[in-house]
Amino acid sequence: MATKLTGTVALVTGASSGIGAATARRLAEDGASVALVARREDRLNDLAAEIEKAGGAALVVEADITDRTRAEAAVQRTVEHFGRLDTLVNNAGVMLLGPVVGADAEEWDRMIAVNVQGLLHTTRAALPHLLKAAEDGPRRVADIVNISSIAGRVAWNGYGVYNLTKFGVNGFTESLRQEVTRRHVRVGVLEPGGVETELGSHNDHKPEVRDAIGTFYEQTEVLAPEDIADGVAYMVTRPRHASVGELWIMPTDQA
Repeated sequence: MATKLTGTVALVTGASSGIGAATARRLAEDGASVALVARREDRLNDLAAEIEKAGGAALVVEADITDRTRAEAAVQRTVEHFGRLDTLVNNAGVMLLGPVVGADAEEWDRMIAVNVQGLLHTTRAALPHLLKAAEDGPRRVADIVNISSIAGRVAWNGYGVYNLTKFGVNGFTESLRQEVTRRHVRVGVLEPGGVETELGSHNDHKPEVRDAIGTFYEQTEVLAPEDIADGVAYMVTRPRHASVGELWIMPTDQA
């Protein structure tokens, strides 16, 4: 039975876990063929098998998108395999927290590389194919969804460089939206807050960060990756002339 995304192709970065994996499953359920892009190939293989068992189509593309050449190759392989590209979900991200003075500079470099440079690499490589899909695809529209964070709007102590990357993602999204929206490529940013994923586990060895995050989780109803995947599906399955430029998904305060 045809669904909203039947005949389309989506590429999801950071698809090996968390929000990326949940988003790939959801888009496949809505009929899209899905390219799964991440570094952990074993997890991608498991997810692809799960999607195909449910009747969907998935392609595993092991790639580190911080390498421009590999990011471009991942997009090219997707188009060669499926014949097109209609949706790009830039989900790959790293959250490494710490003070401006005394934090690990290598952690900062990695976070900037993944959250900003990787997003730029995949977007630049995918955009010509998305513009083509908007001209002659089954839906006559293409989508870019950048997964950012509420940290792209609100700054907290210890989040300095993470805030830097997410504020940057939000600004880039708005600029790109203005550039291509008249060509029917819809560009939007989805900003979650309070999601339980592996993203925060990188900070478990930092007591001050762990305690702060733990307090937040105790006071809210934490979101699941599937909640964010629902938001992505909402953004990309809307009618052709309806665009969501910015979507916040926040947990419910239990107090």
